[in-house]
Amino acid sequence: MSEAYHIPVLLKESIDGMSIKPNGVYVDVTFGGGGHSKEILSRLGEHGKLYAFDQDHDAQQNLINDSRFTLIQANFRFIKRFLKLEGVKEVDAILGDFGVSSHQFDEGERGFSIRFDAELDMRMDQQTGISASELINTYSEEQLSQLLWQYGEIKMSRKLAKAIVEERSVKPIQSTSELNALLTPFFPPTKVNKFLAQVYQAIRIEVNQEMEALKEFLLQTPDLIKKGGRLSLISYHSLEDRLVKRFIRDGKFSGAPEKDFYGNMLVPFKKTGKLITPAQTEMRQNNRSRSAKLRIGEKL
Repeated sequence: MSEAYHIPVLLKESIDGMSIKPNGVYVDVTFGGGGHSKEILSRLGEHGKLYAFDQDHDAQQNLINDSRFTLIQANFRFIKRFLKLEGVKEVDAILGDFGVSSHQFDEGERGFSIRFDAELDMRMDQQTGISASELINTYSEEQLSQLLWQYGEIKMSRKLAKAIVEERSVKPIQSTSELNALLTPFFPPTKVNKFLAQVYQAIRIEVNQEMEALKEFLLQTPDLIKKGGRLSLISYHSLEDRLVKRFIRDGKFSGAPEKDFYGNMLVPFKKTGKLITPAQTEMRQNNRSRSAKLRIGEKL
């Protein structure tokens, strides 16, 4: 694995949280640079097995040559279906490191970053779905405003949506530089990059249906993980973390947890320990780990 591709965040903590048994079956649903997967394999015996998911074709360059390892090129929202094709019905633990890899941010032509002039793409799987450019040029003003508010937590979302719609009526917005130039005047000069990053986050989440995919994935985990097995999940923004926290606590994303006749909560997982965040040394070494939050659940 190239360290430049993606430095694994909370590596020891997240793998420790999986409570790995040498001959168990494990899943890394966000393979990326392979850092977490390599650490899992280092703890497995000869009969252990690791399945990894990644929808980004670039992840193939980090393929691990190990008979105990299988890379499945698919979105983790289809975890049950693809594991079934591999003959797997139950696993001992699942790891997820959500968000965007360093590689995706650093590959300028992918359009994930405000730093490079590139076509607005932002698709994690470049062979499916609509690109960021298509989204920006086709969504209604109301839809744009809603996603900037919901996924970017931008208070002036209506103003930005209006500006986008007015601009594209003259000429389509197709590159990062065009979008940056249009929106920069709306932000305080000292905070332009911060606000643009929030805009890009909102568009990226919508393009890749990240919240829907995360929900679909989480809802499948109780059927896949054995009793006493673990969920070890790393989130990077409050929207993801909120879903993970609620699901581990309540087994659902809204409303009160289900209860039995006697008032006992019917939840599939219990949280193990407290929320884990990176140490100061890790944050100094890897700036992108700053917002990481690790939550671990154990199957009841």
